[in-house]
Amino acid sequence: MAEMTFKLDVFEGPLDLLLHLISKHQLNINDIEITKLLEQYLIYMDQARQQDLELAGEFLEMAARLVYIKSASLLPKPEEAERIKRELQGALIEYALCQQAAGMLRESFIADDVFVRKPMKIKVDQTYRLQHSPEKLAQALAQIGKTKGNGQKLSEKITDTVTQTKVVSVISKVMFVLRRLYAGNTVSVQSLYDGISDKSARVATFLAVLELTRFGRIELNEDNTMLSMKEKKGG
Repeated sequence: MAEMTFKLDVFEGPLDLLLHLISKHQLNINDIEITKLLEQYLIYMDQARQQDLELAGEFLEMAARLVYIKSASLLPKPEEAERIKRELQGALIEYALCQQAAGMLRESFIADDVFVRKPMKIKVDQTYRLQHSPEKLAQALAQIGKTKGNGQKLSEKITDTVTQTKVVSVISKVMFVLRRLYAGNTVSVQSLYDGISDKSARVATFLAVLELTRFGRIELNEDNTMLSMKEKKGG
């Protein structure tokens, strides 16, 4: 007598399998019979092992969850089982709605029936976004017929423009504040701004003080006029 064989469907995940079992056995998704669902789930896993199908860990995790729900429901206070059961039902309903939406999108897909007779005109962004040093720009200008002197003047003008719009980094001012404190241990907040007229540098100094205070590296006195290194506890 020939050995009986059967073919198992391949499911994308445990929720896909549970929806299939609910539909196949006409179970109510809003009030799942965990015992019956667990029985059919374990039958599928057993058949998969017989056919040497590799089951992902998520399938085993779902089996453990179903067993837990069934076991907890037998306890005198099955509230925990009901809570997990409701979470599972919610996930199944959401997954079913996603499958329905995917089916509707699949049916409305018409790209295979549409073709373009003429090439589409694509707008090309011609903005030049590379950055070059003032010296490189001056050299390029000199190479297109300008004199070296004019190129030098242009280089100086570009350098002045770049200097005026230079942004000072906060990390550079963090190092500046720490060096001042290492040298004197205590400094006035106002002295940190002495000789600094650039707005970007002043803002960076202010932010550096805030960051160092926030991370506990330095501390301010009561009227916020003096800075000092914060002493390490236990040191």
